[in-house]
Amino acid sequence: MNPSAVRNRRRRFLAASLLLSAAGPAFALDTATIAAASLSPDCLAYRVVGICYWLNCGFFGCSVRTSVKVRHYVPDAVVSAYSNTGANPWIEVSPLGMPNPTAQAGGDATTNHDGENALAKFKNADVIGHPGGAAFNSFLSSSGYACAGAGTPFMPYLLSTLDTVAWRYNIPELAYPEALIPGQREIGSRTSLDLWGNVYPRGGFLHGTDDYKAGAVIAQRAGDIVTRRGQVHVYQPLLANARDGYWAAGALVEGDASTGKWQELTPTLSHTCEVFPHDNAQVQAQQGDYAWALWRPYACCQRRGQVFLGSTDIQ
Repeated sequence: MNPSAVRNRRRRFLAASLLLSAAGPAFALDTATIAAASLSPDCLAYRVVGICYWLNCGFFGCSVRTSVKVRHYVPDAVVSAYSNTGANPWIEVSPLGMPNPTAQAGGDATTNHDGENALAKFKNADVIGHPGGAAFNSFLSSSGYACAGAGTPFMPYLLSTLDTVAWRYNIPELAYPEALIPGQREIGSRTSLDLWGNVYPRGGFLHGTDDYKAGAVIAQRAGDIVTRRGQVHVYQPLLANARDGYWAAGALVEGDASTGKWQELTPTLSHTCEVFPHDNAQVQAQQGDYAWALWRPYACCQRRGQVFLGSTDIQ
């Protein structure tokens, strides 16, 4: 073929590709995208934090062996907050949250007044086990010894459409002190004029005009529920049990990165993690659908004996 014709064909192909990419969404939030996003050194934050001591006994007596204690974050779950029931932005799991007789519509209330600052918003929330799996484990193995997280890939830990009484009617948390007393369990600060919202009651309704902040507050509420046991919700705890040489993540606390942090997956894909509130760019989702990966901190050390004697942390 004529070299000039080849170059022209390549130019046409490139132009068509650019037009198609501009016409469609930046990316689809699918399992492959989520798994690839877990390869984030910033979110992983791998550190050597101490030394573990083990008593190892054999035929010729006992000795004390040591192993390195490490701490890092693990993407335990994908937390979605979305306005339209059944429209989880993670396309493979969206059928899990379809409408049912007790959970039908979604969306926001409106007064048709511009500048309305008491707009009632509603969002569904799903907490699904992160699908990173093999990709994340392979990435983590390059850092050294690795700790297991609490999440099981694709496991539904919370589906708000099955938690109707608590999620849509705020029963019984509407009467909790955290929901009634200003200043308790809030995301952001009133004094700094950066209050994103309140954690309680942990349901789907809140007031405000910023949809991104509303989605973040709803995601925080969902994460708050699943990282605690015995909550008055329909859910499954996303928690691991501590054992010798293994320190599991505890309850998620708003604004505290030492309990968990968030990686935005949509409407923009981030390769860093943060807590709410934050000052980074906040893109409003056109369909009111947001998703974050919830990364949680774990510490562990390799077993090198029958009896765990303890550990020493280093700064």
